[in-house]
Amino acid sequence: MAKYVSEKIRMKSSARLAAVQATYMIAYSQLPVDEVIKDFVNGEVGRYVIADKDDGVEEAVAVEPMDAKYFENLVRGVHQDKEHLEKSLNLFLTGGRSLERCDGTLQALLLCAMYEIANTRDVDTKVIIQEYVDMAYAFFSKNEPKMVNALLDQIAKQIRE
Repeated sequence: MAKYVSEKIRMKSSARLAAVQATYMIAYSQLPVDEVIKDFVNGEVGRYVIADKDDGVEEAVAVEPMDAKYFENLVRGVHQDKEHLEKSLNLFLTGGRSLERCDGTLQALLLCAMYEIANTRDVDTKVIIQEYVDMAYAFFSKNEPKMVNALLDQIAKQIRE
């Protein structure tokens, strides 16, 4: 049973990563949502990530299989509710920050995280936050992961409590 649970968790983690990538693609490539979803689900896009090896050389590493339904629900949900999510995120951003001034990858990550926190009740908030913070550490090396952690924690307290 434990193997099934861990595989299920890994598949949701992969779906979250793919959802962030797809959200970014939709925003910056102007491709239709259905086309981007199909490309990810069919494995035409998002099958590999670039990872740094111990010797500093980058290599393409295959990603774990994803929960396609979870991925599609996230991407469609973010796309359908994007304007509301952006407005909500801007209310939480402080210190002169705005979503529009954030890096495109960070925007996609925050949109997916905000959507999931607001709409996914069967996954513990701490799990969702940790997943997106870990993803922020994979994409960024400066203060972004700490900001993501603090922001998502604040959002979760407002939305889920």
